Amino acid sequence: MASESFLGIHGTALALREQRLQLLSANIANADTPGFRAQDIDFAQALNAALAPAASASGDAINAAVDGARFDAPSSQPSLDGNTVDGERAKAAFAQASLEYRASLNFVESKVRTMLTAITGQ
Repeated sequence: MASESFLGIHGTALALREQRLQLLSANIANADTPGFRAQDIDFAQALNAALAPAASASGDAINAAVDGARFDAPSSQPSLDGNTVDGERAKAAFAQASLEYRASLNFVESKVRTMLTAITGQ
């Protein structure tokens, strides 16, 4: 509990961003799989769900939040085999999500560095 208050929402955000990156990478990996339906996560909805007081009582709040915020990604290029992955859009979403993940990670690293400095006095 102390680490949650120390990191604020950023620890939860980092875990959610990781889940989103995994989902987006699955979209890219399955771009040629017949019938594959591209998915994404509404990050704001997932974060709100994961931070809700009821979510903290459940053991797996992150996965539940991701499941509740998951949606079929829109496709601008219909495919005859039923695959809804738009390759360029999927790669762009992954690149943006990677930058967002790195920003969250930088913030967490900064908080940890600050704590280490306070502990060691250097």
